[in-house]
Amino acid sequence: MDNNGEKKQQQLVCVTGAGGFIGSWVVKELLLHGYRVRGTARDPADSKNAHLLALEGAKEGLSLCGADLIDCDDLRAAFSGCHGVFHVASPTINDDPELMLAAVEGTRNVMNAAADMGVRRVVFTSSYGAVHMDPNRSPDTVMDETCWSDYDFCKQTGNFYCCAKMMAEKTATEEAARRGLELAVVVPSMTIGPALQQAMNMSIAHIARYMMGTKKVSPNAVAAYTDVRDVARAHLLVYERRHDAPSSRYLCIGAVLHRSRLVQLLGDLFPNYHVTAKCEDDGKPMARPYRFSNQRLRDLGLEFTPIRESLYETVMSLKQKGHLCLPVPVPKRARL
Repeated sequence: MDNNGEKKQQQLVCVTGAGGFIGSWVVKELLLHGYRVRGTARDPADSKNAHLLALEGAKEGLSLCGADLIDCDDLRAAFSGCHGVFHVASPTINDDPELMLAAVEGTRNVMNAAADMGVRRVVFTSSYGAVHMDPNRSPDTVMDETCWSDYDFCKQTGNFYCCAKMMAEKTATEEAARRGLELAVVVPSMTIGPALQQAMNMSIAHIARYMMGTKKVSPNAVAAYTDVRDVARAHLLVYERRHDAPSSRYLCIGAVLHRSRLVQLLGDLFPNYHVTAKCEDDGKPMARPYRFSNQRLRDLGLEFTPIRESLYETVMSLKQKGHLCLPVPVPKRARL
C-alpha cells in the first residue's frame, strides 16, 4: 500500500512520453510494482511503441492513448481516473526557442489538466541542465537540490535546452502550488544504460560514436551520468513518499567524471573495439569533476548503479539492437 493506504493494484497512474528512453523504464517499474498504467504517445499504434506492450504485466495493466501536450482536452482525457501523473515527456530541445516555449506550455498544461481531473500527485522529470550551468559557481561547491543553472548565461550562449528545463521545472512548481497539487521533481543527469525501445536516443548516441571511434577526440570536459534504471526507480520512490512541502526536488546523479575517463572505461570493457582514445588539447587545464550530493535519494533507499556496469549494459544494448557494428580486427603487423 502507499502512504494513503490505497492498494497499488487499485491505482491508475499516467506516464507522459511513455515510449521514450526514460518513460519506458518508468512504465516498466510501475507495472512491476503492481500499478495500472496509462501511457501517452503521439501515435499509440506506431510500431515504435510495441516494446511497451511486451513488458511484463502490460497485458493486464497497461493501456496507451494518444495525447499532445499542447492539447488540454487530450491531457484531461488521459488523466481521467488517475491517482498520479508522471510527466516525463519533453520536446527535443536544440537551438530553437519555439521548442523551449512548447516545453514550458506543455508542462503548464499537464499540471492544470492533472488538477482539473482530481490527480493527487505529479512527478516531474527535470534535468541537471537546470542545475549545473553556472560559470560563477565555485568549483568547491557541492551541487545539490538548491542549485540552479544561470538562466541569463544559458540564454546568451544559446543553450535553450537548459533554459527550457529551468523554465519548465519552475512552471511545474508554480502551477502545483497554485492548484494544490503535490509535486516531486526528479533531476537526472545524462542518462545511460540499456534501452527498452528500438530507436537510439540522444543520451546514448555519443557512447556509440566513442565505441566506433567515429568521434576522433573526446572533449576536455566533465559530465554527470545516471543509469536509466536508477532514474525509473527514483520516480517510483518519490511518488510513494509523502511530501510535506508543496514540491520537493531530488538530484539523481550516479557519477561525475572527465570524458577521457569515460572513454578509458569503454576501452577497458571492450578492448576489441576501436574506442576513441585521444582527448582534445584545448590549451586549458584538465577539467575537474565537480562534487555533488545524491543523498536525498539514497535516504529513500536508492542504490546507484556503478558507472562501469551502466556503460557495459549500454554497449550490450546497443549491440543487441543493431546500433553497433562488430569491430573490424586490427591487422597484425607483417613479420620482417
